Amino acid sequence: MTVVPGDLLGPLNEFELKAAPRTLFLRGDASLLEGGARIAVVGSRRASSEGLELARRITEMLVSHGVTVVSGLALGIDTVAHETAITNGGRTVGVLGTSLDQYAVPRNRSLQDAIGERHLLVSQFPPGQPTHRSNFPLRNKTMALLSDATLIVEAAANSGTRHQGWEAIRLGRPVLFPKRSLERQSPDWADEMIRYGAFSFDARTLPLVLDDLPSRCVGSASRADDLPF
Repeated sequence: MTVVPGDLLGPLNEFELKAAPRTLFLRGDASLLEGGARIAVVGSRRASSEGLELARRITEMLVSHGVTVVSGLALGIDTVAHETAITNGGRTVGVLGTSLDQYAVPRNRSLQDAIGERHLLVSQFPPGQPTHRSNFPLRNKTMALLSDATLIVEAAANSGTRHQGWEAIRLGRPVLFPKRSLERQSPDWADEMIRYGAFSFDARTLPLVLDDLPSRCVGSASRADDLPF
């Protein structure tokens, strides 16, 4: 199935239009992009055991509140987010850095197939197109666009997760950090995102954040040239 982002998400503001790919290729249940809150749960491919456990617990909480979990099918945090959503009877969307007919992570082939059969896979790359490293930052931009918020569990300074966080801020979407993760390590780039409006949460405050989603507000986006990245 091929769609134009605005047909699926509704009218896009000027910042969203700049970020949106011309077309999206879908496999699975497209209704997962048509209603209800969606949160991207993302982070390092080489996450610590504490980070993986935190991702699992956060995803369980999101599913219990009816949130659709979006992630990128990478190893580490992404894999835990998808698998936890499925195991707990939730909904999940996989946003690919390849075309729908390819597998960036061979180890996740069965997971990718399961998401395409019972949930939703999204790609901005046409079938058969070769995969390049530049695909993945573009994928992160699209994931930020499709999600009402981006939740960064744990990530390195050179991670694509960082790119997604700044893109979400440009789009006026909330960027969330678990307080527990920041207590263990608070990188400079996370502190800078917080100065630009990202914020931390814990188990008590996360439900309050969810009450405000979906959060796509026309005119709320940050000017790209005002951001440090």
